[in-house]
Amino acid sequence: MSSIPENLRYSSEHEWVSEPNEDSIVRVGITDFAQDALGEVVYVDHPAVGAAVAAGDVVGEVESTKSVSDIYAPVAGEITAVNSELDQQPQTVNAEPYGGGWLFEMRLAAESGYKALLSAEQYSQGAG
Repeated sequence: MSSIPENLRYSSEHEWVSEPNEDSIVRVGITDFAQDALGEVVYVDHPAVGAAVAAGDVVGEVESTKSVSDIYAPVAGEITAVNSELDQQPQTVNAEPYGGGWLFEMRLAAESGYKALLSAEQYSQGAG
C-alpha cells in the first residue's frame, strides 16, 4: 500500500476529504487503494454543482475498464465545483489520486459529519 496522506480525512468507502478552508469548502477524491482496485479509469460522472447532499448519498460514478463504481458524498453539504479536467483526462484519477485526480469540492453543512471521518492511521488499518 502506498503512503496515505496524513493531512486528509477518509471515509470507509475509500474517499478522501481535505481539511476545510476558511469558507468551509473541502475537496473530495478517491484514495489510492480505490483507484488501484478500480483499474484504469475511463470516465467520471460528476455530481451537479449546487446540489445539496447528505453524507452517504450517491453523487456520481467512476467507470473503469473493469467496472463502474458509485461515488458517495463522504460528508453533508453543497457541491460547489467539479474537476472538469477529468472529462478529457479521466486517467488522472489513477496517476494522481491525491492531487490532480480530485473529483469535486463542497461546502460543509453545519452538521457535515466531517469530524466522524477516519484519520489516515484509522483508514490504513481498515483499507486493503
